[in-house]
Amino acid sequence: MSEFDYVVVGGGSAGCVLADRLSVDPGNKVLLLEAGGTDRNPLVSMPKGFAFLMKNPRYVWEYDVEPFGPHRQQEHWVRGKLLGGSSSINGLVYNRGQAADYDDVVARGNPGWGWDQMLRVFRTIEDHSLGASAVRGAGGPLGVSVINTHDEVSEALMDAATTLGIKRVEDINASDEERTGYTAATMRKGKRVNSAKAFLHPAMKRPNLTVLTDTIAQRIVFESDRAVGVEVSTAKGTQELRASREVIISCGSLATPKLLQLSGIGPKEVLSAAGVDVRVDSPRIGEGLREHRCIPLQMRLKENKGYNRFLSTPLGQARAGLRYLTTRKGPIGTAAYDMLTFVRADAASERPDAQVLMTPFSLGVGPVDGGIEGRAGLSLLGFVLRPTSEGSVHIQSADPGRPPRVEVAYLETDYDKRVSVAMFRRMREIVEQHPVADMIFSEIEPGPAVDDDDSILRAGLLYGGAGYHASGACAMGPAESDPLDARLRVRGVPGLRVVDVSILPTMVAGNLNGPIMAMAWRAAEMILEDR
Repeated sequence: MSEFDYVVVGGGSAGCVLADRLSVDPGNKVLLLEAGGTDRNPLVSMPKGFAFLMKNPRYVWEYDVEPFGPHRQQEHWVRGKLLGGSSSINGLVYNRGQAADYDDVVARGNPGWGWDQMLRVFRTIEDHSLGASAVRGAGGPLGVSVINTHDEVSEALMDAATTLGIKRVEDINASDEERTGYTAATMRKGKRVNSAKAFLHPAMKRPNLTVLTDTIAQRIVFESDRAVGVEVSTAKGTQELRASREVIISCGSLATPKLLQLSGIGPKEVLSAAGVDVRVDSPRIGEGLREHRCIPLQMRLKENKGYNRFLSTPLGQARAGLRYLTTRKGPIGTAAYDMLTFVRADAASERPDAQVLMTPFSLGVGPVDGGIEGRAGLSLLGFVLRPTSEGSVHIQSADPGRPPRVEVAYLETDYDKRVSVAMFRRMREIVEQHPVADMIFSEIEPGPAVDDDDSILRAGLLYGGAGYHASGACAMGPAESDPLDARLRVRGVPGLRVVDVSILPTMVAGNLNGPIMAMAWRAAEMILEDR
């Protein structure tokens, strides 16, 4: 049995930041546990390498979501299973959310998370290719790059958006207005900068930080009512790893509620049904799961332009790969979607309520994670920024090896339906404008017959997909029924905190990798203040 001051469970986007910040003080003995392996695979550094990693069970956890929607569809979710977690396999899109999102977290009874604090953190961690300003940072550990491709189709898409009054900007994160621009990506010099590369690897030189990979946390260990460690399994068997100060769970939106519930912390009816003794009846652990429903719009181009010609065949991929290896540029050297557009879709919204990702390639008709098609096309993929439909994550047995039951809620509330329809109509408006309209032959997905509100929503469920931004299943809040307090301490369990995307009481606008790294930095400040 080994003992540390802090045991951080999960070496993903949040866990790598925590391991770095908590070990800065040489007096803190810190242990980071990661269930997967290292992030040494060269495909991790290659921006478009995620297309291969996401299909390899060596690098991802796999979850089959319960059937949903009128067609009882099934959906397969993956999460990163290696150092850096999902920041090692994601699409690299770097959004920070809107200032009002963080102020809303405070307004919900969670002091310390307002935009004044979070902007300070973002400016501290960023190393932005556009340089430092009042709203962004340079010289920090996290590489952020804006890749201006000058692609003809891309430029036409953004020009079309501007004809609708949407402002084109150089830095997509510099304001919260309606805007369009090239994507900011977690990259530096053409290579992915995951959470491990930015925060963990430099910290691993410190003698007071221990990192264990291929180590699976099975349950939290208690003495009386206090969390004092973690029971883990490795190739060598099981053991207990102890924390004299705190155990910090950073396993992500699905694995964190699972670990808490396996440890007897969660809704008593869920725990009892799974055969787990109830330690703390916390009714909201595993509840409130929110996810973006990405709704696609794909167009056929008249001429062979865009990325399909480079990415749809083995020969084209080889050429694009060679270009990337020699120049760190080209279609393989960009984020999953080259451009972002933020729109105020619903007339009742006071600020942008939807995000549209745009790119000069198409996937053909079908699920949004299909392969690149041979004929030239372009794609738009939109989602409601702050969905209100709520799903859940529940263990099904006391066996740590059994996946939890994940129930997703897509487009179930009137708000989500209304904004999704309005957003989709704005997407169509963009492609109807000059100059991109001049390049388009036809709409291929969902097709012009999909026009009324109900058919748009059905098409979004049938052809769309998850944003891989699930959050909120262990949210902070002021009520005794909220799983965590504002400093992310688990209610009813001294010595235990949660720091990952599951803490969010409301969705932060956009992709969540950037926000959770910044929030983990802020959480580390709180943890050290509370010593």
